[in-house]
Amino acid sequence: MLLTLSASGIAYPSFAQDAGTEAVSVADAPADAALSFDAALSALPEASYSDKESLLQQIAVSGHPQAGAVIRALLDGRLLATADGAIVIAAVDTDAATADTAAAPTLSVAATGAAAPAAPADSLKKIGTNNRLRKTLKGLVAQLSLADPDAAVRLAAVKEMVRTLDDTTVAALRAHRDTEADAKVQAAIDTGLALADLSSSDADTRLAAVQHVADDIGAEVYNGLLPLTQQNDDGSFAEPDARVRSAAAIALRHIESRRKLYGGVETLFFGLSLGSVLVLAAIGLAITFGVMGVINMAHGELIMLGAYTAYVMQQLMPQQIAMATMLSIPAAFVVSGLMGVAIERGIVRFLYGRPLETLLATFGLSLVLQQLVRSIFSPLNRSVQTPAFMSGSLTINDALSLTYNRLYIVVFMFIVFAALLALLKRTSLGLKVRAVSQNRAMARAMGVRTEWVDAATFGLGSGIAGVAGVALSQLTNVGPNLGQAYIIDSFMVVVFGGVGSLWGTLISGMSLGVVNKLLEPYAGAVMAKILVLVFLIMFIQKRPRGLFPQKGRAAEG
Repeated sequence: MLLTLSASGIAYPSFAQDAGTEAVSVADAPADAALSFDAALSALPEASYSDKESLLQQIAVSGHPQAGAVIRALLDGRLLATADGAIVIAAVDTDAATADTAAAPTLSVAATGAAAPAAPADSLKKIGTNNRLRKTLKGLVAQLSLADPDAAVRLAAVKEMVRTLDDTTVAALRAHRDTEADAKVQAAIDTGLALADLSSSDADTRLAAVQHVADDIGAEVYNGLLPLTQQNDDGSFAEPDARVRSAAAIALRHIESRRKLYGGVETLFFGLSLGSVLVLAAIGLAITFGVMGVINMAHGELIMLGAYTAYVMQQLMPQQIAMATMLSIPAAFVVSGLMGVAIERGIVRFLYGRPLETLLATFGLSLVLQQLVRSIFSPLNRSVQTPAFMSGSLTINDALSLTYNRLYIVVFMFIVFAALLALLKRTSLGLKVRAVSQNRAMARAMGVRTEWVDAATFGLGSGIAGVAGVALSQLTNVGPNLGQAYIIDSFMVVVFGGVGSLWGTLISGMSLGVVNKLLEPYAGAVMAKILVLVFLIMFIQKRPRGLFPQKGRAAEG
């Protein structure tokens, strides 16, 4: 039995008397198909799970216009039987829609698609499925999707069918192959047919199939080739032909090496994303620490305030998550920046030259800010929604996919870094900040209002910490302790890169992020952090001023 596609795109069974006889499609006998559909549909409620598979196959190949709706409804839990034995489709899953059993869901007749009389939910019986049956249903839905005008839908359908290859799906793929116009879909069909040929009785066919899929790194290909290289319990090979075994072994080694390569690329990407987070968290600290020499232990709470700003913006604009997230960036900069100015004017400016007292004061302030947030938002973590354009992942191939939220954060970090670098290099504020950081006394003698520069610099660094909080809100839950997870890492990045050096912060943050992720698979997450800390201690012993030490008389002193 073969499957052919009718004009409507539905897969039908075709019967041929011999190789030289033209196949006759069931589409040529619509009356019989309708009878087959009605009989199979009526038998579904009382059939066993194994019988349901056969009935669903009959429904799928019947050519009936309601076949697809019935199969999708059963997969979604919306195919129901009424008290008088009629089969209906609910608009939504009745279990998920309401807990009120007296509610009357919107129904349609499964056989015709026409509206059905309303019936209370407690008078309807859901036609059940199990895991195996759901797997069959997904394959049947994929077969029906081969006729979709969207190539992406057809490609997804082919990939789903390849996961559940059987005689029916293979026949459907062969029938659709010559009519498919999209090259990617054609390639996916060829891969599925080659996987089916791995079980052929002809050794040359199996060898050709192995050679065809040798460059494909998909899980289905790997799992299909692996049995060809394994031995049975009696010591014999599962694949009797030595040529096929050798080709399969070579293909598996090639697939494994490419998977390791792409796995390394993915680990590198995760390291860059972690490094980007560290840079965003530390770059504001590098400014305040470098210019004023202030150890601000409340820097993590300024990051936390930025994250909560993103949460509040989304609560104010619940229907426009993307817009709320974009507006939260300047809002977080303002909120954390103003808090930073208040901290500098109210506490820090009275403690210049006394680093230990500054550390204790800002540490106490961090506890106050944490408790303030707990009082306003409660101690529970808050979830910030990810905008649609940041959801999902960029799939490079079956072994490599890059999540959009981390990808955007890497890009966002470079944008913030470039903007800050331009501010410090090309504006009057940047000139004064650099002058104060290099020689405060000389800058004051030249007329620079160092108190104003200190406040502006602290506010700038704090504002960037708030922006970092917005980025972190897209990766983790927002809670009162959010900042504490990054304050120590931020100081590590600043000290390693060189106090007050933006380029040092960028390089050290990205380096520490990548090294941390490279070590995690071998040493574990905790041990990786310990090893990085040991490395930093040894490095600071050799270069106390970091990778890019600050220049100027103040630094030399």
